[in-house]
Amino acid sequence: MAQYRRALAEYMEAQAGYAAAAEAYWSSIAEKRHLRTAKRANHEPISIDDYVLTQPPVYTGPPKPRDPSKPNEEAPPGRVTYVPVVADFLAAAQQEFKFVPRAPQGESEFKRAYARVAVAAGLTKEQIVRIYSFEAGGNGDYDVQAGLEYNKRARAITTALGYNQLLATNTVEVIAESGNQFIKSLSARAAALPDNEKAVLESKIAIVRKMVNFGRSVPDDWNEHQALANTPKGLGVHALNLDIDVGPLLQTQKLMGSVVFARRKGFSETLTATELEMMNLTGDGNGFDMITMPRAWRDQVPTANFFQKSGYKDNPVAQRNNTVARLIAATDARMDQEVKKPGAKELAAALR
Repeated sequence: MAQYRRALAEYMEAQAGYAAAAEAYWSSIAEKRHLRTAKRANHEPISIDDYVLTQPPVYTGPPKPRDPSKPNEEAPPGRVTYVPVVADFLAAAQQEFKFVPRAPQGESEFKRAYARVAVAAGLTKEQIVRIYSFEAGGNGDYDVQAGLEYNKRARAITTALGYNQLLATNTVEVIAESGNQFIKSLSARAAALPDNEKAVLESKIAIVRKMVNFGRSVPDDWNEHQALANTPKGLGVHALNLDIDVGPLLQTQKLMGSVVFARRKGFSETLTATELEMMNLTGDGNGFDMITMPRAWRDQVPTANFFQKSGYKDNPVAQRNNTVARLIAATDARMDQEVKKPGAKELAAALR
């Protein structure tokens, strides 16, 4: 027991040191981000020193020792937080809004619906297919979720869902900001339908309106929307991605929001799929920061600068490719590979 206590003390000391270093690091990331935002607002030039140029600390101390007084006890695993999955979204939608998404008659129908909406909104074929390829693994169905791309019995990593992998927070935010636009589009469709089909779509519109009101019940702020997304009602709203009438609107608007953001910031060229993906992956402000920084800096600036601590922890791609240059190159290479898969080819065919 004396040896165990010494080992436990060493472990606790190492953990405390690591926690302090991590807290200081992520605080400096936030401080530098705020500094860059202020400089841009004041039209001041950004220098490379306005980024944190070191990588996040990694725990290198001893593992937690096993208590010899409990020889039959398994070594405690890392804490695993349950991530809601499609079944939870559907149950919450039914419980909170009496809503059941209209599923497609096969994956091809959803791809065709998404293609029509995305092209009409102004996205290019390259953007549509390559981002789907990156986010959905080149062959993901409309209900694909992060962590379950290749094995639906695995553990979901996040609530990211669909062709563009919207988090539940993304869905609540898009509904709050653009939901009235969706209602207008759905109402125009309903007006042209036979009475029986019109009544069904109008019932859905009434539900979407309730979801919009829910999303707009807090200030238009990511943290506020994140709090809503983690409630049963928020999970129910997330189920909209699974509806063939609304899902394509949500998925498209997430990308078009980034396109509009870039235009508003003076980026007049058409975003490449990889540039748009950086904004989709890290958020508009962070992604735009990445793609507009001088290329000479990209090998030196860690990707951690463009994430929150929790988001970075959940993104193994950003961890493996831990500089801006490596992340952009890896994203482009993965797109090149995944566009060859059947799902990507089917989506490309729907865009002809």
